[in-house]
Amino acid sequence: MQRRKIKEDGNLIPDEQNAYENDYGSLSTINSIEISQLNKQKTLGRSVHSTPNFFSDGNTRIDFVLAWESDHQDLEEQTGDRETRTPKRGKSLDMHRMWRQSFLNKLQKAGLRMETHVAQNPKKLVYFVLLNAPWSVLCYYAEDLRLRVPLQAVPNQAVLNWSHRLLMKLGIPNILYDEVPDLPLDYYTCHFKANKLPWFLGSNHHDTFFSSTQRHRILYEILATTTYGDPKEGHVGVERLLNEEVFTAAFPLHDWRKWKKYQPLDHIRRYFGEKIALYFAWLGFYTGWLFPAAIVGTLVFIIGIFMMFDDIPADEICNSGGRYQMCPLCKSCPYWNISTICPMFKAGRLFDHGGTVFFSIFMSLWAVTFLEYWKRMNATLTYRWDCSEFEDVEERPRPQFTAMAPMTTKNPITGEEEPYFPRQNRFNRIIAGSMVIIMMIAVVVMFLISIILYRAIIAMVVSRSGNFLVVASASRIASITGSVVNLIFILILSRIYLALAHFLTKWEMHRTQTMYEDAFTFKVFVFEFVNFYSSPIYIAFFKGRFVGYPGHYNKLLGIRNEDCGPGGCLIELAQELLVIMVGKQIINNVQEILIPKVKAWWHRRNLLSKNRWSKEDPEGLMNPLWERDYELLPYEGLFAEYLEMVLQFGFITIFVAACPLAPLFALLNNWVEIRLDAQKFVCEYRRPVVERAQGIGIWFNILEVITHLAVISNAFLIAFTCDFLPRLYYQYTRASNLQGYVDFTLAYAPKSFVLENNATCRYRAYREPSGRYSLVYWNLLAIRLGFIIAFEHVVFFIARLIDMMVPDIPETVAIKVKREQYLAKQALAENKALVEAIEPTSMAQQPGP
Repeated sequence: MQRRKIKEDGNLIPDEQNAYENDYGSLSTINSIEISQLNKQKTLGRSVHSTPNFFSDGNTRIDFVLAWESDHQDLEEQTGDRETRTPKRGKSLDMHRMWRQSFLNKLQKAGLRMETHVAQNPKKLVYFVLLNAPWSVLCYYAEDLRLRVPLQAVPNQAVLNWSHRLLMKLGIPNILYDEVPDLPLDYYTCHFKANKLPWFLGSNHHDTFFSSTQRHRILYEILATTTYGDPKEGHVGVERLLNEEVFTAAFPLHDWRKWKKYQPLDHIRRYFGEKIALYFAWLGFYTGWLFPAAIVGTLVFIIGIFMMFDDIPADEICNSGGRYQMCPLCKSCPYWNISTICPMFKAGRLFDHGGTVFFSIFMSLWAVTFLEYWKRMNATLTYRWDCSEFEDVEERPRPQFTAMAPMTTKNPITGEEEPYFPRQNRFNRIIAGSMVIIMMIAVVVMFLISIILYRAIIAMVVSRSGNFLVVASASRIASITGSVVNLIFILILSRIYLALAHFLTKWEMHRTQTMYEDAFTFKVFVFEFVNFYSSPIYIAFFKGRFVGYPGHYNKLLGIRNEDCGPGGCLIELAQELLVIMVGKQIINNVQEILIPKVKAWWHRRNLLSKNRWSKEDPEGLMNPLWERDYELLPYEGLFAEYLEMVLQFGFITIFVAACPLAPLFALLNNWVEIRLDAQKFVCEYRRPVVERAQGIGIWFNILEVITHLAVISNAFLIAFTCDFLPRLYYQYTRASNLQGYVDFTLAYAPKSFVLENNATCRYRAYREPSGRYSLVYWNLLAIRLGFIIAFEHVVFFIARLIDMMVPDIPETVAIKVKREQYLAKQALAENKALVEAIEPTSMAQQPGP
């Protein structure tokens, strides 16, 4: 690809000295650019004489890049025969050209330096406008944005990862440890004031005083507030121009750093800004807290292995022979002996034992404690990163909103006319969108019913196959294949609903990006909660509850309702969780590796010719950095990353009683996830515009809701799905060694069924021979309900105590905040005293009349 650089002249790049040296708040009058002149410049060939992040002079930093594309047909229409183009296409091109020219002219008048380059190939031309903000412009907007700058350096303490500290204590070498250079210093800071510039550290070094992310923020603020047409019609800001495809990209440049081991949070914050740094901080903090949960869960699972081989009810089943003849599982199925389920019943003991109760309580308290300590970690980071006093100013309307709003109104804060959409109309649309969400949830329920019917039909078909080995595993085959089919349905419905949620949220016409993101997050999470958790909820709380009894079985669409498998519903729930959670994690990780690479390849394929790179430069590393960054994918936000982790958090807390190994699988996945995200943000995506944040936003509220649901869910799981309470009841009322427990749990078929089939059989239930519930059933029901109430109250009480005992803001942070406020006041007081001391001296030195 050939590149052409536009000559730097007084019209294109204003001289900083002439523009703002004396008064950075003023604006200079600069002649307009004619974009059409870009095509008349001399082609420079392959080499561009500029260092990676600087203009061609090697000194002026590149703070931001604007880019747009033009194919050769557009170029010919612009410079030659205009009669060959259609009226609609010509009007659109002229409008875009006019908006672009006006926008760039306004940027020049705002004092930005510019340098333009053109890259071309047989397919199209790509124009790059490199932007730089002079020192005076940076000072003006830094004060306007209330950026915090350093007053005094704080002794920098190396923050070691918790796993590294643990391995150091154990004397185990850490293969992941990496000595990260250039550790960012910590400072006491205060808001920037231009008239107090000498009091700030490093104020003499204009090139490095403002960090790269602060420069990006300032440039983006200018780009986002610059008009290019009538402000009443929403012709404001680069986002609207990107939405209208006037520009194809606007991005800061990468520095091309990459971390494969531990994630250095201060470096991430300095490079990407607070919002992305807080995501990595939360993900790393969450992964670290999974470590004790994974250890305890693995120990509980190991205990289950030992209990599996030393369980009296399991021995009774395995040694029963033909003692217990069980009723047929379907109308055409044969009678069977309970001894045939020996392996599956023992496997069920892996998850269904007393350790499960302990682990459920542990994980409920773990979730509460995790959130409390994350609050402390969040407070520490937001203070260290100068976000503790961050408050959003009046947020600008979304570009899509300004383009589609039907009317305008005066903003009560700014006093300016801006696009407006009536609240009542938005409310009506939200209600209509809610109906669509309910319909989609109904679709999920329909798919769930189809999976239930699928399992029942497959079980019947396999039972009639005649193969003894296959018949013995009929219910297991139906359950496993049903879980896989369910996972496929879940992923398909998830893709469909994401697109639908985007459409509905745009249609609702939310004014700001924050309102849009909150509405979109709520829609998607509600649907994904039902989509991913509906099948586990059905198995945990409904499967086997409405079966009926021999001769009076309940049916769904003519097919007998599902009963729990030989090992009980808990092992089926564990299997469902592992298939959905682990299967989803594997698929997501493969997608995170492959999809960005495929998208990037397709993006480059559309941009470049086949002879893009030479043999001497097979990876295009000699090409300017702005071209290499332009070939990357646009940043898509953190929604998908947070959604994946929050759904995982639900799996390991809401249903943890069924699968103690869930935290271990989550830990292994997150160890990979952190590194995949680092690779993706640094190497696959363009560098995003810095966004400030005080936390993880609405996701924290969702995590709190999941934590409360987890307590309730685990209480019901232990009470109604586990065998813990029936065994405990039998030990206290019958035999403490559980001898005869199997016979205790089996009911006799009604006489009418026995006479009809000329055979006596048993089935699992607490019923009398007439089919009515026995006294044991009602006693157990009362015990179960009492256990739920006691479990919830104890856990919530302990959680409340933890909340009261763990302050949200660490004491060390509170002291540092007071110290910083003291230094800021002291600096201002010293500056005031100095001014008062200078003024009388100046007055005395003035000559008399």
